[in-house]
Amino acid sequence: GYHILGTTAQQIDNAEDRQKFSSMLHRLGIDQPEWQEITTLASAKAFGKDVGYPLLIRPSYVLSGGAMNVVQNEKELEKYLKDAAKLSPDHPVVISRFILNAKELEIDGVAQDGKLIIYAMSEHIENAGVHSGDATVVYPAQKLYLETVRQAKHIAKEIVKNLDITGPFNIQFLAKDNELKVIETNVRASRSFPFVSKVSGHNFIEIATDAMLGIKNTQTYQTLELDHVGVKSPQFSYNRLKGADPVAGVEMASTGEVACFGANLDEAFYTSWLATDQKIQGKHLFLSLPNEQKHKFVEEAALLIAEGWKIYTTEGTHDYLKDHHIPSTKLYKVSDNKEPSVHVALLDKKFDLVINIPGLQDTTTDGSIIRRLAIDNHLPLLTNPETGRLLLKCLTDPSLKDIQPKYAGEYVPR
Repeated sequence: GYHILGTTAQQIDNAEDRQKFSSMLHRLGIDQPEWQEITTLASAKAFGKDVGYPLLIRPSYVLSGGAMNVVQNEKELEKYLKDAAKLSPDHPVVISRFILNAKELEIDGVAQDGKLIIYAMSEHIENAGVHSGDATVVYPAQKLYLETVRQAKHIAKEIVKNLDITGPFNIQFLAKDNELKVIETNVRASRSFPFVSKVSGHNFIEIATDAMLGIKNTQTYQTLELDHVGVKSPQFSYNRLKGADPVAGVEMASTGEVACFGANLDEAFYTSWLATDQKIQGKHLFLSLPNEQKHKFVEEAALLIAEGWKIYTTEGTHDYLKDHHIPSTKLYKVSDNKEPSVHVALLDKKFDLVINIPGLQDTTTDGSIIRRLAIDNHLPLLTNPETGRLLLKCLTDPSLKDIQPKYAGEYVPR
């Protein structure tokens, strides 16, 4: 019998219940990855055969991506569907096609009586597949087409209107080939609300509170074109979680985050990454890449060599770089049981930075052992290709060599 301020409980249910929300998008003609509500294992397998793997399993009413998983084959589908059903037995599980190499963007906003008051559009540096709490978030978005921005705002207005939102909300999108698909909508303040408030200079929670109290807001806000960039980097505690493989996925694992301002994306990202208690003291890089990522790192590797870095690799990456006239020192994998090995080099802390990217079908233990050894020996580690390349670019940028901290008020006047 209590009166709930803001969006009604019924509309929150329409957003949180995967089947209801997906049905609403379908009715509105808003694109989304192919999906199906799952009632039997047989229907799940049939869906997998129809649309192909990988698939994303998405329970309803969970926080931090709990029991959400990407499955690569039918065997994994069986295992993870059981986990999802245990976590949320009273609400439907939806499976959808997982789109590879797609960009992820978000809109954080405030609405009143189904009308948009203020919004902030941010983008992830990592491709889709990393939980938004573990993603490196850039605001305002730097690499979106103008058409994508317009389309996202139009979709946000439609969702806000149909859910009759009053208060805070967050919408997550996939963008690929200038096509937008909606992942989900959270009718609440997201963890990026404080971030976009700081960077834009507008207090989103204050605006949301006024909206929920019925205070009318006729102000116009500028949130798209700012003279600075903010980057929010996740902070992990893998060194305290013995045996955990430090690879970010669709289920949240970060235990904190740090946001920094910059005059451009590179400056904001680099200072934010350093602020997560990272430090690079020398010029020795260990680089291990799957076949689908090797070609993407050639330019960065060449720049590092020109800057006096020494690159260490395992056989596959070594041969690829050699074919592109980039020198590297070959080390044997852990499973080779030969010297010189990456295992001993990690124990001796020979590297100042470790970049180890798992492959799409990574079933070996060599990569996970390398990543775990890096963490246990307190070596800076990156396991995502997009953040890895961006960091290497920053390390060869002369303007970032002696970067000095600035007061936040120099970017956003108080």
